[in-house]
Amino acid sequence: QVQLVESGGGLVQPGGSLRVSCAASGRIFRVVSMGWYRQAPGAQRELVAAITGAGSADYADSVKGRFTISRDNAKITVYLQMTSLKPEDTAVYYCNARVVLTTLATSDFWGQGTQVTVSS
Repeated sequence: QVQLVESGGGLVQPGGSLRVSCAASGRIFRVVSMGWYRQAPGAQRELVAAITGAGSADYADSVKGRFTISRDNAKITVYLQMTSLKPEDTAVYYCNARVVLTTLATSDFWGQGTQVTVSS
């Protein structure tokens, strides 16, 4: 019903920057929110940042001041700009979208994940 395609992950040195993107498509009537979660090996998946349709953003304490989430409503795309990256930011980053479908049902969808590795 809804597809999320992520891009932009990779390997970066500590202190570096990286941007990941997530484009949504499918039977979308309205996007409630889009966001990024991450999961490191042996850890639970955690919220990194999320942004509502109105543009209100929320961040995990560990990334405040370093990461910025934004969205392009026309393209139904969300971006996560990551700066001052640390080794502890290493994880698989997953895009999430909470949408109202054309059937007017509300559902959550996930991307396939993109690896971000911060290492020298």
